[in-house]
Amino acid sequence: MNAIDFSPLFRSAIGFDRLARLMDNARNVSEGNGYPPYNIEKTGEDSYVLTMAVAGFSEGDLEITAQENTLTIAGRPQPQPEDGRRFLHRGIAGRAFERRFVLADHIVVEGADLANGLLHVQLKHVVPEALKPRRIPVQGGRPVIQSEATPAQAA
Repeated sequence: MNAIDFSPLFRSAIGFDRLARLMDNARNVSEGNGYPPYNIEKTGEDSYVLTMAVAGFSEGDLEITAQENTLTIAGRPQPQPEDGRRFLHRGIAGRAFERRFVLADHIVVEGADLANGLLHVQLKHVVPEALKPRRIPVQGGRPVIQSEATPAQAA
């Protein structure tokens, strides 16, 4: 019996639980857009790194936008003069692209850097203080006052 490979289902959601990622990405698998290739790596309890292979693109050719729960990475290379060059094989893609990733609530982009043809985008799950659980101390020794009536008023 062959094992089923679910790795394509985990391609574009960051920070969701497994079931939500499976459901969200199941519809995107059929698109088959594999350019440019990328990895999503969980680097800590609440941190992730998205690494995208963008050989031939410079910092000025890339645009990263985080809006609501969507991270968009777009690449638009500057036209290169041919200068009489003849390619026998052209395997390095330099075409424009746009990739969208669905982010879970409270995932923030901490930064991005480009090195050796790889774009690294650092992401972190940051829960606002108002949503974090807080401990309520229990105090003892003080009686709870039931009524504000004075003894004279009670008689």
